[in-house]
Amino acid sequence: MADFFRKLFGTKTTEEPAKPKQVDMATTAPLSDQQINSIIANQYVKYETKQVIASVGQSVGKQREHNEDSLLAITSTISGSTESIPFGLYIVADGMGGHQFGEVASNAAVRIMGGNITKKFHSYLYNLPTQALQESLQEVMESSVMEAHQYVQKEAPGSGTTVTAALVLGQQVTIAHVGDSRAYSIYPDGRIEPITRDHSLVKRLEELGHLSKDEAANFPHRNVLIRALGQGESLEADVFTVPFPQAGYLMICSDGLWGVISEKDIYRSIAEAPNLHRACQNMVEAANLAGGPDNITVILVQMVG
Repeated sequence: MADFFRKLFGTKTTEEPAKPKQVDMATTAPLSDQQINSIIANQYVKYETKQVIASVGQSVGKQREHNEDSLLAITSTISGSTESIPFGLYIVADGMGGHQFGEVASNAAVRIMGGNITKKFHSYLYNLPTQALQESLQEVMESSVMEAHQYVQKEAPGSGTTVTAALVLGQQVTIAHVGDSRAYSIYPDGRIEPITRDHSLVKRLEELGHLSKDEAANFPHRNVLIRALGQGESLEADVFTVPFPQAGYLMICSDGLWGVISEKDIYRSIAEAPNLHRACQNMVEAANLAGGPDNITVILVQMVG
């Protein structure tokens, strides 16, 4: 298994393991607030095992009665005598087509894609002997999107959903994306870079030069999509692989977040938080304070080690 991942993502040299040190017996005592704050503020923590950590935040918002957003977050690390293998699968789906069908569409997207992808990776991560993967990472993601698309067409005709999924394997991220939920790379210096491209009418008009960026921000039909899972006979998803944002964060969110608060507020919510969970809650609270016009969903992922 380790050979397979080395072939995909390159080899990694390992340091000579340090000899165990003699440790004196010590009594334990509660940490003071000053000690806790010092630990939290330490920016040079050394993680011997490379791992992915993640947290989520969600709210129905202030103006909707029902939640049509769905999310899935799976994080796993296998580490032992060989190098560690970080694995994560993160999906955000924003349903449309009314309360019942919107919920069905988004829930189907995260469950079917999540089940299909984890099933294909099960033998790599949890079985011995391991079995060779018959598809590329991008093919796995694309086939999972199509399976969810066909299910929604059959079980909730007339509805649809956005879906933005990120498969983290080693130090690479494979994205499958349809609609206007988004994935971002967020860096410690404050840069926030969109990874995905919206499949919306307003984005297309902006790309064609018919709208300026300011006009696009105030366009009256910003929620109109030109591509959505569950709609149309065929579906073309954007599927690609990018490096994980080193020393930064991968964020996936619905338009109830990115369409309501600024990138500056997003970064501040993360930078001022002591952990990922608090960062997600900060963003959700900021979107609600700004009116909460839509359901709000966010997943924040970090790689350490």
